[in-house]
Amino acid sequence: MGHPAQGESRQAGQPELPPGQRLQRGWPVTHYGPVPKFRPERWEFGVFGATKSGEKYRWTHEEFTALPYATVEADLHCVTKFSMLGAEWGGVLARTLYDLAPPAPEVSHVMVWAEYGYSANLRLADLASARTVFATHKDGELLTAEHGFPLRLIVPHRYAWKGPKWVRGIEYMTADRRGFWEERGYHNLGDPWREQRYSYQEEPGDGPEL
Repeated sequence: MGHPAQGESRQAGQPELPPGQRLQRGWPVTHYGPVPKFRPERWEFGVFGATKSGEKYRWTHEEFTALPYATVEADLHCVTKFSMLGAEWGGVLARTLYDLAPPAPEVSHVMVWAEYGYSANLRLADLASARTVFATHKDGELLTAEHGFPLRLIVPHRYAWKGPKWVRGIEYMTADRRGFWEERGYHNLGDPWREQRYSYQEEPGDGPEL
């Protein structure tokens, strides 16, 4: 599974808020494009690409919601500079899916795919983190459609754009590839504690060329 990613929200000695962030009361709705209509009979979650078995894995909505449920207390840091602290996210841990549909040994990155072809790339270690969760609930309540129902990804140690709403699958990759916002000027890694907001801040090795 790999080691948990470094910089996982609020390490000892760190302030509660990453640099440049402000504490948010409530949860603003932020996304690009329209809110998709949920059709449970058509919905499926897939894991594909460079899987260890060479096969594609699929779960219907009923099958996905039957997977083990877990909760993670984690902050959410939006690149627009607001932060929510200490939310409880409930859903399926990413490591559960990792174990059920393991990657091939040469996999280094993943692309998380969502409705309308939206995508966000992550290092495999970010997905494998014990605190990364495919969330169906926040603070014990089902997510609303505007906040990503039926499924959104929460990656506490990355800016929130790295955790798409309306997620539909994971693609295992043997090389990095930029996602939707990463192709449009956002930082390839998105660590809020290092304030990695925009691609012009990238250093050699942070990501593929634009």
